[in-house]
Amino acid sequence: MSIGEVSALTGLTTHTLRFYEQEGLFVEAVRRNAAGRRVFTQQEVGWLRVCAKLRSSGMPLPDIRRYAELVRKGAGTEADRFEILRRHEARVQRQVADLQEALDVIQAKVALYADHLAAGSADTLWRDGPDCTPARDVS
Repeated sequence: MSIGEVSALTGLTTHTLRFYEQEGLFVEAVRRNAAGRRVFTQQEVGWLRVCAKLRSSGMPLPDIRRYAELVRKGAGTEADRFEILRRHEARVQRQVADLQEALDVIQAKVALYADHLAAGSADTLWRDGPDCTPARDVS
């Protein structure tokens, strides 16, 4: 596949694909055709999809590079690769928990505004400053 085709399949720009190659993020060296153009395999597209998810979830480039290096080294590196993924999983779980807490506060604020707007008392909001506590059970 050409770099343009891979870009379309992965959503990564051609600039990003070249950058990833330059940064050593590919598991294998990117092959080139007789004209010197990059040629990608389906396996590389699969890796790029994983790589894109690792990046979008905040994995630093050095960690992705290290993971790719370990894959290149092959057998005997599985525990180190597992540790990289496990650490990142823990970071993402913390991010999800932080986002859930933020969503709880936002949902409480939306409900508060909806109630006040419906009751015609929205002008009382912010009288004593913002309240950032999540919604409370008022049953």
